[in-house]
Amino acid sequence: MALHFSETELAGRRKRACDAMVRDGLDGLLMFRQESMFYLTGYDTFGYCFFQCLYLGADGRLTLLTRAPDLRQAQHTSMIKDIRIWVDDPKANPSSDLKRILAEHGCTGKRLGVEWEAYGLTARNGQRLAAALEGFCTTADASELVSRLRVIKSPAEMAYVRRAAELADAALYAAAKLTKPGVSEGTILAAMQGAVFEGGGDYPGNEFIIGSGRDALLCRYYTGRRTLESTDQLTLEWAGVYRHYHACLMRTFPVGKPPAVQVTMFEAARDALQAVKEALVPGRTIGEAFDAHARVLDAAGLGQHRLNACGYSMGTTFSPTWMDWPMLYHDNPVVVTPGMVLFLHMIIMNSDAGFAVTLGETVAITGKGHERLSKAPLELMAS
Repeated sequence: MALHFSETELAGRRKRACDAMVRDGLDGLLMFRQESMFYLTGYDTFGYCFFQCLYLGADGRLTLLTRAPDLRQAQHTSMIKDIRIWVDDPKANPSSDLKRILAEHGCTGKRLGVEWEAYGLTARNGQRLAAALEGFCTTADASELVSRLRVIKSPAEMAYVRRAAELADAALYAAAKLTKPGVSEGTILAAMQGAVFEGGGDYPGNEFIIGSGRDALLCRYYTGRRTLESTDQLTLEWAGVYRHYHACLMRTFPVGKPPAVQVTMFEAARDALQAVKEALVPGRTIGEAFDAHARVLDAAGLGQHRLNACGYSMGTTFSPTWMDWPMLYHDNPVVVTPGMVLFLHMIIMNSDAGFAVTLGETVAITGKGHERLSKAPLELMAS
């Protein structure tokens, strides 16, 4: 088996998930998030684009319901023994297959948690699941049950996060070396992703974000490539990824001498990032960390150019996103806790002036505060 964690560690995670179910009055959990399946069993696939469910009973029993192409995938990458296959057919309704499995496991009349908030559970399949379970059992939204366990990283997980951070740094230096007039965005992307792959890393949970010129003010990937001009700007957001664990960085590179307005924006972003890190003290909330970011940027007159969130948790995530739970926004009550890994992004998009400044890095929360995982300097890296 291609397990990336010891069976003892995986068993401990499942035990904590079962304890959480008992605490919440649940007899079992229906998982549709691939992150949950990977975390608890090692199961690694992109087959969740189809109906796929992992059942975990409060008694520790596991059953995976998936399609035939993932049978050997599950056998090779996970410790799951009970794997059931639903058959492709024009009238296939795997929710009915799942109901029969649940009946076999004595779930009739029981209370089951469901990961309703999951990219692997489409609205149509969710409706079919609800219809299949109506009158059979009661359900509760347990979308964050495993996510709350995943947010605190074990020493073994932190080793993968640290390697991911090293790969993110390697991608940064590859990009910095190439960011100059006459170079295509595609050349820069190829070098960045190549640095991750050459270091033994993986594909990220979503595309690397790249934009130059006016498109440097965007913070989403879109198709199309541009060549850098003599006076330009390039925004990049990317992740080093190792065993699906992510560590992100974000930068805006001025091409040519940066104008004074962009330098001022950078100084505000750097101050905001420092304020956020100082607010990440165990016992405080991540909402307070966001408020520190907002105070600095608003005081600098950049309130209308900032976003309403300034980061999120990092962990083992699958497409379509590397953003993990929880997110840093105002009034978020999640408590800062040692073992968290957070990506902090200061994003300033000044559409009036036509300039962007972004500055972001991944930190680990320790007993006293934070630890930077990147070794890269926090400076305006102009070409």
